Amino acid sequence: MEISDCEKEIQELQKANRILKKQLERSEADRVKLEETNKKKEYLLKNVIDELEASQRKVQERSSELETTLINLQTTQDKMSALGSLVADVAHEINNPIGFIAGNLLPAQKYIHDLLSLIDTYQKCYPQPYPEIQEIMNTIDLEYVREDLPKLIGSMKEGTNRIHNISNSLRIFCRADTENKILFNLKEGIENTLMLLKHRLKANQYRPAIQVLQEYGELPLVKCFPGQLNQVLMNLLANAIDALDESNDGRSFHDINANPNFIMIKTGLDKDKNHAVIHIQDNGVGMSEHIQEKVFDHLFTTKAVGKGTGLGLSIAHKIIVEKHGGTLKVNSLLGKGTEFIVSIPIY
Repeated sequence: MEISDCEKEIQELQKANRILKKQLERSEADRVKLEETNKKKEYLLKNVIDELEASQRKVQERSSELETTLINLQTTQDKMSALGSLVADVAHEINNPIGFIAGNLLPAQKYIHDLLSLIDTYQKCYPQPYPEIQEIMNTIDLEYVREDLPKLIGSMKEGTNRIHNISNSLRIFCRADTENKILFNLKEGIENTLMLLKHRLKANQYRPAIQVLQEYGELPLVKCFPGQLNQVLMNLLANAIDALDESNDGRSFHDINANPNFIMIKTGLDKDKNHAVIHIQDNGVGMSEHIQEKVFDHLFTTKAVGKGTGLGLSIAHKIIVEKHGGTLKVNSLLGKGTEFIVSIPIY
């Protein structure tokens, strides 16, 4: 009995040993799997940390770039503000000598007319001048001087009027806005902006002059920030000219003349007569729907590098929407042209 009991006990111990071995084997396998899992987790965690650090560096770099851009924009804004004040002052100062010249041209025309009348009387009374007088008349070509001198004075008068108009346009365009809105004539703002852009509208060796079609409806004076509104008008009209010039690529002068470039400007009241509305339409390259959706986004531009910042339309949108409580919308067909619609409250 004792030997049998011992054998049974040995067998049970062996069985228990086998079970323990299997449990140890399973535990070892689980430990290995756990180590592998931990290694994978550590690897993934390290990758996540690396990506986070890389993202953080990019964010810091981007923040630094944005900060630099903001500083540059602020500096540019300060320079432009100072330049605007300077241009307005210079334009005002130009008016004084121009006014002096223009004021003297009228009596000069009268004096010239009187002197030519005196010469006519002399020729009538003394049809046969002395040889010395006849020689001087031939030398100066009296008949040409008689014909050309009034034209010369007229040209000078036209030039002074042109300078005076440009000076006034610069002075009005560059004037600083007050803290509160003031009454402003929208037609005057549009005309002044067109005056400043006249050099870009006239004909050149590549194309005929851009036609500007105007339909001004009855509008009261609008309460706004004139300086900022002038900036919007300048941006929209300059963009229209850019679009027309782009549409002319590959076209001959004759082709463009057959289908002329034009900018249509319309003003009026909306149907409720609470908003002044300005339509600026061109027959340039137009825009796709995808571009129209982004056209007012900050820093978005379709222009070549160095030709556009992507700030113009976004700033224009901000001025109209945030500063004036209005709307700035765009309608466009690719290859057909673009129309911008500005709407601002009258009061």
